[in-house]
Amino acid sequence: MSGAGRPPGDLRVWHLTTGETGTRQQARGLASALSPEAQERVVRVNRFWALGPPAFVGLSPPSVTAVTGLLQPPWPDVLVTCGRRSALVAMAIRRRNLRPMICVHIQPPSHPEAFDLVVAMPHDGLRGANVLSVDTTLHAIRPEDLAAAAARGDPRFAGLPRPWTGVLLGGSTYRREFAQDDAERLADQLDALRREVGGSLLITPSRRTPGAVVAALGARYLDDPTVRIWDGEPPNPYLPILALADRLVVTSDSVSMISEALATTAPVAIFSLPMGRRHGRFVEALADKKLVTMLGEAMPAGPRAPVDATPVAADAVRRLLARVR
Repeated sequence: MSGAGRPPGDLRVWHLTTGETGTRQQARGLASALSPEAQERVVRVNRFWALGPPAFVGLSPPSVTAVTGLLQPPWPDVLVTCGRRSALVAMAIRRRNLRPMICVHIQPPSHPEAFDLVVAMPHDGLRGANVLSVDTTLHAIRPEDLAAAAARGDPRFAGLPRPWTGVLLGGSTYRREFAQDDAERLADQLDALRREVGGSLLITPSRRTPGAVVAALGARYLDDPTVRIWDGEPPNPYLPILALADRLVVTSDSVSMISEALATTAPVAIFSLPMGRRHGRFVEALADKKLVTMLGEAMPAGPRAPVDATPVAADAVRRLLARVR
């Protein structure tokens, strides 16, 4: 799979999605774990073509439009995709690529047998010889990133009393709004936690967090010098909070943030928002394995072993590559 003129061991990796933030993060996370030179491809798939047989989907308009990068040779040694429509594009690339290529898809595709490896979570209910079941989603936050962020610190948190409770806020879902009364309930539970353990709150909204939620928390903690709420001005404190917090609280709507929190050594508590069935099964599975607690329950006092599915998936891909090579 090394291609003429390429150094031995040089690996060409693409990560291809239809551009949604969650799918891009997962595909990029696995691809970058395989090669620091991994290249991104973002495509737009015509919804009409996506409803038909996979063979109908080509690599050019009107069925597929390349948004980022070109869909042409030289093809990658490893193609990582995430999301149902990107799986159709992966199958189209494989039909055109005459060289051996490992195709990996994250999340259950409509045709799992077309892939060398499918990375899924237990609540997806997918089984098969080519299926790798993992507890958390894949992401690009590596131990060295956390170590570097911890070493740099964040001057905005200087002097705050320990322990630090990092609070990662998600947002509304199609099922229900993350509303102001949820923000008040969250603050009540955070205050109850601080009455037990003391310390400070480091709160970071995400792009999806409603302004009313941020405003409600801002009003609640306006006169509290031991609370920091990110105001949106760079730099983003998300990585420093992951790296430095003694415990983490994450809203239940965000599978990706829960997974990234678990990649640290901090105990993780989940603040419950109304969830769909798949989200609920994800959180329940983590709680059953004692990987998370629900906010309001007793949290472990000390650090724990990190949980990160990305290197597990990367090792599975490397084993496939070793067989092919």
